[in-house]
Amino acid sequence: MRTNTARHGETGGRSSAPTSACSALGPEPTTIDTLLETRMRLIAHKMLVLSGKGGVGKSTVAVNLALALAQDGARVGLLDVDLHGPSVPTLLGLVGRSIPIDGGGEIVPVRYGERLEVMSIGFFLPHRDDAVIWRGPRKFSAVKELLAKVTWGPLDALVVDAPPGTGDEPLAVAELLPGADGAVIVSTPQAVAVADVRKAIVFCRELQVPVLGVIENMSGFVCPECGAVSDVFKRGGAEAMADDLDVPFLGRVPIDPAIVASADEGLPYLAVSDGPVAKAFRDAFAPLIATVLERGAEGRRQS
Repeated sequence: MRTNTARHGETGGRSSAPTSACSALGPEPTTIDTLLETRMRLIAHKMLVLSGKGGVGKSTVAVNLALALAQDGARVGLLDVDLHGPSVPTLLGLVGRSIPIDGGGEIVPVRYGERLEVMSIGFFLPHRDDAVIWRGPRKFSAVKELLAKVTWGPLDALVVDAPPGTGDEPLAVAELLPGADGAVIVSTPQAVAVADVRKAIVFCRELQVPVLGVIENMSGFVCPECGAVSDVFKRGGAEAMADDLDVPFLGRVPIDPAIVASADEGLPYLAVSDGPVAKAFRDAFAPLIATVLERGAEGRRQS
């Protein structure tokens, strides 16, 4: 992959930034808008995974939601639009994977297993320590091209892992995917996280993005020796917030050291565990999976 050195007027400093099919100028606006509409029409469900604060396990939730959908028979795409801290390649053990470009210059997603296809800005970085230093308009264009120029094909669901907060990337996805099913909001129980996550819910409401539900991650620590539960980050804060803001509460997921270990090894947690914490993930995902599979079954019957 080719790289260039960003000009000071573009980024406010000098940095290596990817210039590939993803970050090039791309086709004319009308062409890419048409391509975006065509691509997204082939995807039955589109779900954003958001948080108001970093460090709450949002990408872990996104990866395992996508995997759970695939394990249950759905055809799934997973798009990582965290341009400054893409972690999906690491979580799936795909770091260093090259991106196929077809004869028409379109981007072919990386396949993970039989039913999951993955795309991330991280695949375009020549070195994993490279920083992407882009201003808002360029980030919007990059997100648009990741949606429009990737050959997703027909999918039952597209899961979009957005960076924390309510900045350029979540805003771009919300604007580029009108009519999306909605957003899954991830929080930890403590007040400092919940306060920021409330802003993510207000963000969704202002942009008319339905809130599919809140997941309280890191909700208690289950001792692997005795099974006792310790509320390391308190308990129930995200559930209380969901009740206060009148949005669905999907469930609590306790801390499990194996989640960290599997992430470091590039293995999604639900691919290696079927214990109580894995069940908590699946219980939280159950309403989302049911909706996708029901719609997918209808589409297959009609075809």
